[in-house]
Amino acid sequence: MNDPLRARLRAGDREAYAELYEEYARAVHLHAHRLTGDWSLAEEVMADTFLDAWRHRERLEPDGGTVLPWLLGMATNKARNARRGTGRRLAFLARRPAPEPVPDFADETAGRLDDARTLAAVRQVYGRLRRAEREVLALCVWSGLDYAEAAQALGVPVGTVRSRLSRARARLRRLVDEQLAEETEGRAEPSPGRGEVRRGDAFAALTLTDFQEGTSR
Repeated sequence: MNDPLRARLRAGDREAYAELYEEYARAVHLHAHRLTGDWSLAEEVMADTFLDAWRHRERLEPDGGTVLPWLLGMATNKARNARRGTGRRLAFLARRPAPEPVPDFADETAGRLDDARTLAAVRQVYGRLRRAEREVLALCVWSGLDYAEAAQALGVPVGTVRSRLSRARARLRRLVDEQLAEETEGRAEPSPGRGEVRRGDAFAALTLTDFQEGTSR
């Protein structure tokens, strides 16, 4: 199904551009923050993305569905260029206090997720993933793109997206397990209490609001 917004944008319709920004600015901003770890830099990435979207609107294919993969692809490239010092920023984020438990934010996938230790560990090790792994997680998990849309955004084959996502999930799980093992070394880990889930369930959800902190500012 074609998105009529595509044709209007390609024709230089300014109202269509305003609609584009209104509908997708928040998604682009969140995606940029997941890749940069910095809200101010994410604002710059978002602004540059929408500026380029208007400047290069003729490059948008006339046929296709939602324009979100096109926007997120540009935002991903902008984030790559803007964040040469990603490690330093993510190291700062890792030193921040663990978030308060967030109840019932992923009922549709994993039920109540109160394991604050696991969420904190994910945040601490996320920056140790390879750039390609962070990007595919940000697109497929947190932005909700399917394999084909993520492939369009990254400019790679669908099979590459599948393999990268599988590796990213497995590596993130291993890193978190190692992080938690270090924290609990020398003492037994308590069994999950009522309303809590095990680490595996946390990875099944992976719609971590920890990475969306501050979106309601």
